[in-house]
Amino acid sequence: MGYNVKRVLVDQGSSTDILFWEAFVGMKIPNDRQVPYAGTLVGFAGDQVMARGYTDLETTFGQGSQMKTVTIRYLVVDAQSSYNILIGRPTLNKLEAVVSTAHLKVKYLLPNGVVGVLKVDQEVARKCYADSLKARRCLYTTPVERHIHSIELDPRMGQFDHRPAPAEDVKEVKIMEGRNVKIGTSLTPEDEEKLVRVLKDNVSAFAWNSSDMPGIVPNFLCHKLAIDPSAKAVIQKRRKFGEEKRRAIAEETKKLVLAGHVREIQYPTWLANVVMVRKSNGKWRMCTDFTDLNKACPKDSYPLPNIDYLVDGASGYELLSFMDAYSGYNQIRMHPTDEDKTAFIADQANFCYRVMPFGSKNAGATYQRLMDKVLVNQLGRNVEAYVDDMVVKSVSTGRHFDGLQDLFDTISVYQLKLNPKKCSFGVQAGKFLGFLLTHCGIEANPDKCSAIINMRSPSMVKQKPDLAGRMMKWSVELSKFSIKYEPRGAIKAQALADFQMELTPLVEEGGVGETQWILSVDGASNLGGSGVGIVLEGPGGILLEQSQRFEFRASNN
Repeated sequence: MGYNVKRVLVDQGSSTDILFWEAFVGMKIPNDRQVPYAGTLVGFAGDQVMARGYTDLETTFGQGSQMKTVTIRYLVVDAQSSYNILIGRPTLNKLEAVVSTAHLKVKYLLPNGVVGVLKVDQEVARKCYADSLKARRCLYTTPVERHIHSIELDPRMGQFDHRPAPAEDVKEVKIMEGRNVKIGTSLTPEDEEKLVRVLKDNVSAFAWNSSDMPGIVPNFLCHKLAIDPSAKAVIQKRRKFGEEKRRAIAEETKKLVLAGHVREIQYPTWLANVVMVRKSNGKWRMCTDFTDLNKACPKDSYPLPNIDYLVDGASGYELLSFMDAYSGYNQIRMHPTDEDKTAFIADQANFCYRVMPFGSKNAGATYQRLMDKVLVNQLGRNVEAYVDDMVVKSVSTGRHFDGLQDLFDTISVYQLKLNPKKCSFGVQAGKFLGFLLTHCGIEANPDKCSAIINMRSPSMVKQKPDLAGRMMKWSVELSKFSIKYEPRGAIKAQALADFQMELTPLVEEGGVGETQWILSVDGASNLGGSGVGIVLEGPGGILLEQSQRFEFRASNN
């Protein structure tokens, strides 16, 4: 089924053809036609747009006897635009088209040798341009929305930014009334049905709230504090808080009591204050100052997995599923004899933890010991785990569902529960421990590269030593990966002469050499800046491309 698409922008300065997400959805193109692509588009002003993927579509230009159909690879982009499609140089070259902005026409060669003509409606062109200006004004003037987030019992929320996450589109599917989970959109309908069936059969593996989390059986594993017998118990002096913080402490303590994670205690030997930390959403997070208690506990040197080995072991697989435990540390019980050591001062009473609290010195080692015991038969085979972050991997789609079922069967024995809000099943690419994993291997993480991409060139002589220092620091950091940084030296005159000789064609003896070079120039300007793109085409298929951003104001004319 074909669609008549209007609002198409022909841009001779664009190096790619773009299909905007609203048009992709409006044309009802199946999601399996979209191939995931983890990349970004960078404009002259330095603004970046993440690409959802790419798709190959047969596109027909013209009407009647002037129709010409070519297959175009569109980059699907989710960005605000008044256009549906942007046609760039790749399609114009394939179409053998000539564009005249003065006459608002596009001419292209048909297979029968006739020249086809596309005419542009001036009213539509003006309206698209006006809409694009309005959209950009709204982009700069719309106030930031403040969303209200639910309070999590896991105090690590918002503190770490390298949680497992998919790097492609996901959608929510219902596995139970009012219970949804996220799966990848690149699955075929048959595979999606199989995956949903596996998730429905294992709905008990998820915890939707704290009441669904019974915790690990203490006889199997619990958190034990090995306090030095010679250490003196410390009771911290109560700190004073303002009215706002006092209300937040009372609310957080009430939630912990209702969840069964803390209990009231009298006559504690160890007592710590709470510390209130402001979240990014404006609310408060309650932490406990276990500084004195941690000093009295020796370090548990249980080995944590090597991150490089984990990432290498999880990369290059066809299908991945990323999972996170629900309120991870709180699923492990404290040893009954050590509960009173975790006491803290609340607003009206003293409480101690019945579960392993975040901030305890050896909490990470205890949780990793739990994961190694629970997943001993799966680690390295079809599962990789780092503390409470898990990824199920498989070389084929069919084997992936068996691996998921194997994991669900294992964690159900030990009552380990997953957080459905942080799990993504059946995706082809995702971020794990700060690395971007795909079926092709490990790729550059755009979040990691943003600092270098957005770094501005030094504009003053005083800034050059600072830049040199940063480059030297990077070279030291990269040396352990056998990557050597070599600064670019000065371009010698001989190098320029060699370049000129290489691009100069030989003239046959007795004849006059005819060389033709074609120079194409196009500019772009918006509120963020302006720039120019230059394409130089020479004999023998030589093609030189160069883009430059201007440091001064310029118009599209």
